Amino acid sequence: MIMKQKFDVIISTCVPLPLENVDTDQIIPARFLKATDKEGFGAHLFHDWRYDEEGKPVQDFILNNRQYGGCILVAGKNFGSGSSREHAAWAIAGYGFRVVISSFFADIHRNNELNNFVLPVMVSESFLGNLFASIEKNPACEVKVDLPQQKVTNLDTGEAEHFEINAYKKHCLMAGLDDIDYLVQNHDKIIEWERRNK
Repeated sequence: MIMKQKFDVIISTCVPLPLENVDTDQIIPARFLKATDKEGFGAHLFHDWRYDEEGKPVQDFILNNRQYGGCILVAGKNFGSGSSREHAAWAIAGYGFRVVISSFFADIHRNNELNNFVLPVMVSESFLGNLFASIEKNPACEVKVDLPQQKVTNLDTGEAEHFEINAYKKHCLMAGLDDIDYLVQNHDKIIEWERRNK
């Protein structure tokens, strides 16, 4: 279930996915797109990598490896390329990830994550590489994501970077608001603006 959770500071272990050019069909295969609400997609996240043809878990796939966990997914460059399906963000949020860290996101997918209360954190390739190395060395490695300060820190090494986010989306995430909630919250201001600009 996708929750409208307020963002502030998140500290968590990570799930590493050191693959580049992961597209939305790999995130959520097309055959699972029949549903029209957001529920249940987390069960199919990376389905064709998680399960074999008989539906049994693929033991060496990262989501089936119990030594890795947490609400932060660390992914390779160009995450979320391909089709614009919002279901990919639904699957990521539905699985329980609240943050995705990568050195590059496809623009539409990045916005879809933001719209579904998943924070995409874009970092330099060197920071990403060092983070993958830290997680490989120590699966209990934690990352601190500070949305108010727009700062991500590898707590194993102390390495930190600033990340960019649209000011409106930052406000919505910190307040736990989607676009409709934001409009409702500002209803009186909208009515007043319309009154003044007739």
